[in-house]
This record gives sequence, structure tokens and C-alpha cells, in this order.
Amino acid sequence: MTITGGCRCGACRYELALDALPPVYACHCHICQRASGSAFSLQALVPESGLHVAGPIVVHEITTEDRTSIQRFCGTCHSRIYNTNTRRPGVAVVRAGTLDRSEELECRAHIFTHYRQAWVTLPGDVPQWPEMAPPAEFMAALTG
Repeated sequence: MTITGGCRCGACRYELALDALPPVYACHCHICQRASGSAFSLQALVPESGLHVAGPIVVHEITTEDRTSIQRFCGTCHSRIYNTNTRRPGVAVVRAGTLDRSEELECRAHIFTHYRQAWVTLPGDVPQWPEMAPPAEFMAALTG
């Protein structure tokens, strides 16, 4: 099966070599709020090797003291499509709203909830952490 997605204007399209829609998580940190222009960012972790993008991609690198995040945007409409991170080699973080069937996604975790907007109500049965989740717990929530 192939999962497809793309940017707002359609200039960039991508395919994911997956059997089903990926599980997603919401990040409520201020960086994601600013980058998305919304209350949170919805993302999916997928194998980078299974992501194939066609179209004009613009790359922007953000380096901090412990990692480099390589952001990929559509070169036409500037929609953020995905990023990679030196702390997670081989993993692409796809912006879930760019998936063609985004209305079918299941949000399985919420991180950085300490910064969530007060009007956002989180479901009690979905794992959530006030800051970054411990890696093993986070991955268990996404794959469980």
C-alpha cells in the first residue's frame, strides 16, 4: 500500500511506503505553535527510506546545541512537509496535515502539554506529557 500527501498548492507530492496511515502525535510547544501558526503541530514519525518526494523542495537547517533539524518546505507555496533530525537518524517527521487522508488519522500522544492553549481539551485516554516524553514511553504510545 502507498500513502500519499502533498503541499497546499500541489507542486510537491509525496508517497510513503506504509501499509496503513501512520499514528500521529500532537506537540503543543511554543516552537510548534509558531511554526504551524496554530495551537499545536500534528506529526507522524515514518522511515525516511520509505518517503519519496517529488517537486520543488526548499531546505532550511536549524542547529541548536545538541542537534540539527533539516526542514523541507514546498518551494512554491512554502508549506512545511517534513523534517529530519540528527538525533533520530533514518526517521522523517511528516506534517500530518499534508497527508491526503488526514481526517482519518489517530492522535496517539500529546507532548509539551504544559504549553497547550487553555481552550484545547485533551482526551483522558491518550498519553500526554507536560514536556518531552521519555523516548521508550513515547514510542510505546505511538506503536501500542
